[in-house]
Amino acid sequence: MVKPIFEEGSVDLEIIRTTRPRHAYDIANTHSFSEFEGLIVIGGDGTIHEVINGMMDREDNVIFPLGLIPGGSGNSFLTDLELLDPLKAAESIVRGRRRRIDLAKVTLSDRVLYAFNIVGWGLVADVNVRAEQFRWMGPIRYTVASLVELVRAKKRAATLMFADREIQAGFCFVLACNTMHTGKQMKMAPRATLDDGLIDLIVVKHGAGLFKMLSLFSKLYDGEYIKDPAVEYYQVKEFSLNPEVDVPLNIDGELLGATPAEVVMVPSAFEVYCDSNVNQTNSDN
Repeated sequence: MVKPIFEEGSVDLEIIRTTRPRHAYDIANTHSFSEFEGLIVIGGDGTIHEVINGMMDREDNVIFPLGLIPGGSGNSFLTDLELLDPLKAAESIVRGRRRRIDLAKVTLSDRVLYAFNIVGWGLVADVNVRAEQFRWMGPIRYTVASLVELVRAKKRAATLMFADREIQAGFCFVLACNTMHTGKQMKMAPRATLDDGLIDLIVVKHGAGLFKMLSLFSKLYDGEYIKDPAVEYYQVKEFSLNPEVDVPLNIDGELLGATPAEVVMVPSAFEVYCDSNVNQTNSDN
């Protein structure tokens, strides 16, 4: 569908089809890009996560611009970039304009990962686990899983540290967002921008109550939920999370690694082909 756009724009392509898990990581990590201007990715947030981590882990430290064409179910990143139409995304790549994007460097006990979208703990990670049990339901499984976990009202004790603050409490969830949108176009971090060097930290402590949580859930798609007193919203350069019980984290929509975790923002870590100025702060992009 998009190949003719590149042909009309006199863009030469080498097409590689992924055939296994982490194949996109391996391509970005080991492929020689000396004869290419960039790498085009067709996929969703999971594929983009693999590519970015493969690139950031390269031994030669080569960072190449990414062209992004939607092909997944969530497409949180591409929602922020206004690149949800595959044809328009391809046209944007051909025009060649680039913009810089921050990354979150996530240091865990056994590895280092890079997140372009979210780093989530608590309810937002438990929902992923529960949704796998409801895979037969299709996309609606995430809504059902969210409701199940809200009813459970599980308390999670942890120490959250950022700037000069230390919060020891029972939490419902802690969600760190680089992008404004999460999942199926939920506006989880309405103040987030992709190039401000900050990550938006959303904190909801345990004890808000079921009806309060259901009320917040109903306001996720317009971002109005952050106005509720039960929601704490911070913008920070780094933070650390140390729970009493170590559990997996939701990193860019996948359950990867486990707590404790230290997260540090890497400003302008890479570039994407994009015409839009939406969700942008730096004037030199």
